[in-house]
Amino acid sequence: MPTQTHDFESLTTMTVDQLRVRYEELWFDKPRSRNRTWLIRKIAWRLQSLELGGLTDRARQRATTLARTAEVRTTLPRHITLVPREKPAKLAKTSKRDPRLPCVGASVVREYQGRRIEVRVLEDGLEYDGQRFRSLTAVAKAITGTHVNGFRFFHLESE
Repeated sequence: MPTQTHDFESLTTMTVDQLRVRYEELWFDKPRSRNRTWLIRKIAWRLQSLELGGLTDRARQRATTLARTAEVRTTLPRHITLVPREKPAKLAKTSKRDPRLPCVGASVVREYQGRRIEVRVLEDGLEYDGQRFRSLTAVAKAITGTHVNGFRFFHLESE
């Protein structure tokens, strides 16, 4: 192959679309990026390796050894299409309850600003002052008027 040195200078004046075409000519694959700097570097590296002969035999053997033990590519080439698998049946959730909550029927009690706050734990939520809530945080917000972590407010956080 004739010397490609003149191509190095022309890369900086090419548009991204022209760089993508040049990349495809050299690598025989469409580039996955439209990043100009990345395209210029990849093309320049390929031109240099073609001009100077690429890797030495020793380097090529070392790369082969490393490739046997490493995951070489994290994404599939674009020309490979996978047949979609059947989606597994969704597993039924056993409970929507937060496992950090006490058992159903128990009460969470706290003194707050001189009054006794009692929240009853239900199967599908919490009850406070005749109202139902989905979380301790919602109860704490109703009590304080501001967002606060419910487990922290009721002193149920683990240390």
